[in-house]
Amino acid sequence: MALLSKEELLKNGKTLPTKVIEVPEWGGEVTIRCLTGAERDRYEASLARLDRKTGAMVPNLVNSRARLVAMSIVDETGKRMFSDDDILELGGTSSIALTRVWVAACQLSGISEAEVEAAAEDFDEIQSEDSSEG
Repeated sequence: MALLSKEELLKNGKTLPTKVIEVPEWGGEVTIRCLTGAERDRYEASLARLDRKTGAMVPNLVNSRARLVAMSIVDETGKRMFSDDDILELGGTSSIALTRVWVAACQLSGISEAEVEAAAEDFDEIQSEDSSEG
């Protein structure tokens, strides 16, 4: 395999794989695409929130499936169909459908359930370390 130049890496690295998923609960199919590195970081960061009472970072799993699904479903041009403003409404749809698409989106973006859980736990550990330093 050839050694890539910076230009080749940046050009080729922007090609994101997609996959069509059948979602019978929604009555059809959707296309999902792999997250970019920045999108994945943003998703993982969204798995924690600041607790206003304690000032500690705590897991934020509310609508976590809908958040990833919203970031992953694209239209025929490859553009996101849902904005962050749509996440609450998307979270009100079938949990079976959301889980079906979420699992496929995790697989396509290389995210395991264990990683999602570990990311939430990492925030707890970071917060504990920050508290003990101060």
